[in-house]
Amino acid sequence: MPLDPKGLGAVLNENLTQHSTLCRREAGAFQQALAQGQDVVVACTQEARLFGEIAEQTEGVQAVPIRFVNIRETGGWSKDAAKAMPKMAALLAAAQLPDPEPVPTVSYKSAGRLLIIGALDAAERAADLLGDTLDVTIFSTGAGADGGMQERRYPVLSGRIEHLTGWLGAFEFKWQTSNAIDLDLCTRCNACIAACPEGAIGFDYQIDGAACKSHRACVKACGVAGAIDFTREPQSDSETFDLVLDLRSTAAFTQHARPQGYFMWDGQDPRVPIELRGLVGEFEKPKFFVYKQKLCAHSRNEKLGCSACVDVCSASAISSDYERQQIKVNPNLCVGCGACTTVCPSGALTFAYPRASEQGVKFKTLLSTYLRAGGKEPALLLHSQGAGAKLVNDLGRAARVDRDVRGVPARVIPVPVWHTASLGLDAWLSAVAYGASNVWVLMTGEEAPQYLEAVRAQMNVAQAILNGMGYAGEHFRILHARDARDLAALDADLQAAPAQVPARAASFAVQADKRATLELALDHLLAHAKQQPSVIPLPVQASPLGALVVNKDACTMCLSCVNACPAGALQDNPQAPQLKFIEKNCVQCGLCAKTCPEQAISLVPQLRLDAQRKEAVVLNEMQPYTCIRCGKPFGTLKAIEAMLGKLAGHAMFQGEALERLKMCGDCRVIDIYSNPNETRITDL
Repeated sequence: MPLDPKGLGAVLNENLTQHSTLCRREAGAFQQALAQGQDVVVACTQEARLFGEIAEQTEGVQAVPIRFVNIRETGGWSKDAAKAMPKMAALLAAAQLPDPEPVPTVSYKSAGRLLIIGALDAAERAADLLGDTLDVTIFSTGAGADGGMQERRYPVLSGRIEHLTGWLGAFEFKWQTSNAIDLDLCTRCNACIAACPEGAIGFDYQIDGAACKSHRACVKACGVAGAIDFTREPQSDSETFDLVLDLRSTAAFTQHARPQGYFMWDGQDPRVPIELRGLVGEFEKPKFFVYKQKLCAHSRNEKLGCSACVDVCSASAISSDYERQQIKVNPNLCVGCGACTTVCPSGALTFAYPRASEQGVKFKTLLSTYLRAGGKEPALLLHSQGAGAKLVNDLGRAARVDRDVRGVPARVIPVPVWHTASLGLDAWLSAVAYGASNVWVLMTGEEAPQYLEAVRAQMNVAQAILNGMGYAGEHFRILHARDARDLAALDADLQAAPAQVPARAASFAVQADKRATLELALDHLLAHAKQQPSVIPLPVQASPLGALVVNKDACTMCLSCVNACPAGALQDNPQAPQLKFIEKNCVQCGLCAKTCPEQAISLVPQLRLDAQRKEAVVLNEMQPYTCIRCGKPFGTLKAIEAMLGKLAGHAMFQGEALERLKMCGDCRVIDIYSNPNETRITDL
């Protein structure tokens, strides 16, 4: 690895010392750095465990922050290693950033009550592995190949499963018992099995109703135990459990991300029982999201608008709450993928760990350091911290031993993120504004299918914006890989021609508000754009930007759309019958179109680049209708005429009653009390 300590130090404004065998023979240098009491960054992750143990054993330095960053596989082990110094400087600079600020946490409590669902023989074998640590209850779905053990070691339930819901520490299990044999009373003496002439009773100690011919020999054989009663009525039962181990081939939960505490097991993977044994006690995880109901465009007036977060959630943690006109997010089910915050057009849902501003600082630090060190045309490779990081490291190791593998190119900066679906349009455009020629997202197959579609749709919108402004090239791409061989095959993609970026890198800071960040990025990109058309058409799917078209022939200016708009994009004019629109505020949720009784509104995904985008423009206006008595305007001519036309044939609106509809509210009351022909209750 051709390291240049002086060059790196000059970029980072530090005096750097190069170590060649720090992880072993030069470990004393690590202890000396700890003794100075400053933050320590180790530019290798191979011996992170060893360095952690050294820090624990060194007196007085336990509070010194230690960070690790891998510049070996990502930069040094590459055919481009000679040009990788700017990337190494960027990775080292980002490693010195402070850790994300603490966020509220979600707590789980587990006492170790485990429910095992499956065939009785397999369930009892699994119970033997876990019964010394966990309180096991078995729900039998049949005897299996071997049937149950003669010795009953665990409580056994049976019947028809009605539902299983919940999460770690709070699973609710409901089932219906309808079998004639009560498993609580059964002693497993096997007398009923021997007595049954049809063989309708197996070693799960339940009666097969299809095979039973009602001889009732089993009832006599059961004798004193009295476990068999054919007159027993079916009944529903429920219990709560902390953990669930499901041995069936079909999961009880259909969502991609299953609840924490629920495990599917085929009896092969040894990690499953090991993990189950450790899930006793109290646990915490970050509350990954922040929800601002005022910004939510989900529903208004019992009309459903945007449901992007509900549709994309792979954990079924988000649901609709029509009564409160909002969504509900269950923090116990949330797995922190952040896909909901990516597809949310209004910024009502934001990712809290790490925060958008913290992720923005990381992008800005990486790119500014890379460019300051002399790097050209940087590309960000966003990957997960698990499978994605492993693939990137494997690619670097392959380049070390295989001439045909190039490794990670010098201009490609790998960036581990909490989840590849947690970043979207605002973050990617900000990265381009900071100077990134490309933003690539590495998908490894661990993501839910809807995440892939959501990211692709967002990329189409982002690419349309940049190409519409004249920035040539493909800025965004999804890379698919399941192992290092796939990633090595993508070497040509990593060498793809860089796309065009602004002539000057942006200096703005990513904001907590998604729309604010998006506006800052758009303003910078537009200021340096080579083309400035008045309007850029955007893809229909996933666009959070756009305009409205109003059918003036159908619109009656009832202004129900103004009341429905959650973003303040639609406004009325108190002085005149006008419908105004500010395109910058529109999130394309569709609530206005669904609320309009005349269906006169349609959405137009687009980005307007002129000053009109931020100004209130009149979409429709009408002649006011004046009161026939006092002359005061109180509605639109078209709306009042439409109402009169619909009610003219109604029996209650004939003669004077119909004329009152042409009056303002005050004059109607005056006319009712002053009209001598009006019938009063005292006249009856």
